[in-house]
Amino acid sequence: MVVLQMTILLFVGITGTAVVFTRDPVRQVVGLSFYGIILGLLFFILQAPDVALSQITIGAVALPLMFMLCLAKVRRDSEQRKRQGKSAPRREAA
Repeated sequence: MVVLQMTILLFVGITGTAVVFTRDPVRQVVGLSFYGIILGLLFFILQAPDVALSQITIGAVALPLMFMLCLAKVRRDSEQRKRQGKSAPRREAA
């Protein structure tokens, strides 16, 4: 059982690091979803099934879905600005 816990913990570390070092936002969201599933599996192995179900629901489904919807809206707004000939709003330096 300890070997299984250590293996899952190693996967948690690997997937978390992969999410951080991924540059493409869509791939980050997919990695984040996979990370949520692995973390939920770790909670299940550590005998916390209620926390595992919550983690899978929120961390592997709801949060990545919200990020994907946000990315789609940002891209759609960016394409609309390009079609209208407007540039992206500039940020003022503080």
